[in-house]
Amino acid sequence: METPLTPVLEQYSKRFLENRLWNNPSLSPRDRSIVTVAALVATTQTASMPEQVALALDNGVKPSELSELVAHLSLYTGLANGNAAAVVMRKVFAERGVAADQMAPATAELLPLNEAAEATRAARVAKNLGIQFQELQDLTTDVLFKDLWLRPALAPKDRSLVTVSALVSTGRTAQLTSHINLGMDNGLTDGQIAGAITHLAFYTGWPNAMSAVTVANEVFEKRRG
Repeated sequence: METPLTPVLEQYSKRFLENRLWNNPSLSPRDRSIVTVAALVATTQTASMPEQVALALDNGVKPSELSELVAHLSLYTGLANGNAAAVVMRKVFAERGVAADQMAPATAELLPLNEAAEATRAARVAKNLGIQFQELQDLTTDVLFKDLWLRPALAPKDRSLVTVSALVSTGRTAQLTSHINLGMDNGLTDGQIAGAITHLAFYTGWPNAMSAVTVANEVFEKRRG
């Protein structure tokens, strides 16, 4: 039997990650898989991706949801990350016999738009960006919030879980406040968000998780009023 290069790492993986964290009821196994795959895609950890994509399928995440997750994160963490993940995911799907018609279609009837919420979001973004970034403002509206977020292959609650996970994983705390609020509007609880952040400490590092905790607690406190 081959001796592990770092025995303590193997111990942490089994004792704390596999035996403890994945069994914590703050998130379902399905949601933990969504969080994990999102983190790996966002940080281009392709070596660990096949195992986690396979586990996600076992935990009930649909192939259409996984392919949509990649499309979503292509816009939130870059097309290169999305393309790298797609190569890996395609191989896992082939091994599992996942047919092309089981993946998210390129076009679909969009979910209804919450006009009031979108108007509020657009006004806030316009104020933050200013006149010099009108094109970015328009693209944010047209590409993200009037298209991507309305695609039915991934539920809004899951999109928020994916987005928050990616932001935590990449240390982009400046965007966390708005997306944690949106996630809670979409049905995520403070316990689920805290569970996702804790989960991500193992997959993308303690500093990213601890930085996110500060932002999350501020949001929770304000929403409690």
